[in-house]
Amino acid sequence: MISRRQLLIGSAVVPVLSYLDLTKAFADTPKDILVVAQQLDNITTLDPHANYEALAGEVCTNLYQNLIVPDPDDPSKIQPVLAASWSVDDSGKVFTFKLAEASFASGNPVTAEDVAYSLQRAIKINGGAAFIIGQFGFTPDNVDQAIVAVDDETVTLTTAEPTAISFLLYCLSASVGAIVEKAVVEAHVDGDDMGKTWLNKNSAGSGPFVLQAWKPSETIGLTVNPHGPYKGNLQRIVLRHVADPSSQLLMLQKGDADIARNLTTEQLKQVEGVDGFKTIRQEIASLMLISLNQNNEYLAKPEVWQAVKWALDYDGMQKNIVPMTYAVHQSFEPSGIPGAVTETPFHKDIDKAKALMAEAGLADGFEITLDHYSNQPYPDIAQAVQASLAEIGIKVNLLAGENRQVLTKMRARQHEMAMSSWGTDYFDPNSNAEVFCINEDNADDAKDRPFIWRSHFQNADFAERAKAARDEKDPAKRLELYEALQKDYMDNSPFAFMFQKTDTAVCRTGIDGFRLQVFSSSNSYEETTKS
Repeated sequence: MISRRQLLIGSAVVPVLSYLDLTKAFADTPKDILVVAQQLDNITTLDPHANYEALAGEVCTNLYQNLIVPDPDDPSKIQPVLAASWSVDDSGKVFTFKLAEASFASGNPVTAEDVAYSLQRAIKINGGAAFIIGQFGFTPDNVDQAIVAVDDETVTLTTAEPTAISFLLYCLSASVGAIVEKAVVEAHVDGDDMGKTWLNKNSAGSGPFVLQAWKPSETIGLTVNPHGPYKGNLQRIVLRHVADPSSQLLMLQKGDADIARNLTTEQLKQVEGVDGFKTIRQEIASLMLISLNQNNEYLAKPEVWQAVKWALDYDGMQKNIVPMTYAVHQSFEPSGIPGAVTETPFHKDIDKAKALMAEAGLADGFEITLDHYSNQPYPDIAQAVQASLAEIGIKVNLLAGENRQVLTKMRARQHEMAMSSWGTDYFDPNSNAEVFCINEDNADDAKDRPFIWRSHFQNADFAERAKAARDEKDPAKRLELYEALQKDYMDNSPFAFMFQKTDTAVCRTGIDGFRLQVFSSSNSYEETTKS
């Protein structure tokens, strides 16, 4: 009789997705295959220079490397990866990086030409995250002259204005700073797509793993990069899209999954302190918020912004729905980021909210649609929001969708109200201030489309103050500027920030080395082993 192990080895040439059928017939997963159950429905592309979702960033973190990354033990510090060293000249504008030795999955060395090409490509593609690097003055027209490979081991970046090196490094550590192999990508260019079509389903990096397969909202298969940094005993990682947290827990208990990534409080209580399982927790820089689109005549009224914020039962939702996975948070900077305001001035006050509705001339209320993610806890939170807003006359029709469906609708500016999440890109208050305060062009065909652009929000005062805080040289004064900006933003913006997420991963005994990071896009399986 053929054993399960022999069957898996014998079918090694079969795409990893075939393994998913085997889990129905057998209990424990093989020792060299890690199976992770999680919600995967918000990924729209796996091209590292085109994606702009935290989960896609996490997958890319396992496929690619950056010049530098945040220190996993202290994200306020930077540690080298592909860069061996860096320096800045006296002008504060020319930054030089010397490369360490590293190889792509092809076996070819990582060169300065690959680094320059990758950063240039990110600017030219101009995806949602391109502004993170573009804010230093790089444009599709000048980037070939501003980012240059001097020799095989040296690359220079010349910024438009003098720049603090720490600020530049934080930005280069974001997912959009991933380094791809130029020759491989260019060999798969189709017309003017710069290789985006191919990189959507393939990888060309130097990270610990290689993309084997991706079926949207189903599975992602990774195999070990033989030339990469992974030194553990895994050969493959299978990420399975399991929308229902209860199903994730059942898979974990039966041995069909090694890690469950999206358990809610209800499921976490069932494994807390139980032999055979261990729970990893990490407060992350991810916020849950409601966006009010300003192209709607009702939602464009500032009194309505306020009424919505005073109608919500933040504490009740946190205690009854998400006590182990979210904390109440009401400012645009998440706790843990320098300068974050952690005060929570809003609480449920129906009388005050009704008075604001009357002041807006909407005492009789109105009807509106709220788009929200279909995965928990969003449906439960959405129902609680619906009940609270009904008390002030706002009839909310709930419209659930996969994460990427909601995001696509928001990016097309077609939502009315939307409940979604936002993850910070790098360890500096400018990361969130940029996307929540600065919207230079509010036109539908705008080149730059920050988060607030999606809801047609533009405020010149907030924009100027965010820029002033960004450019302030005195560290203490800089944080004071950000703190004042956040407090004013709470009262005078069409965004209701509700919660900050605590990420969890429940592992079966024998899974070691997996760590959650403050920036969820940085979660890596590079040190994960299985016994």
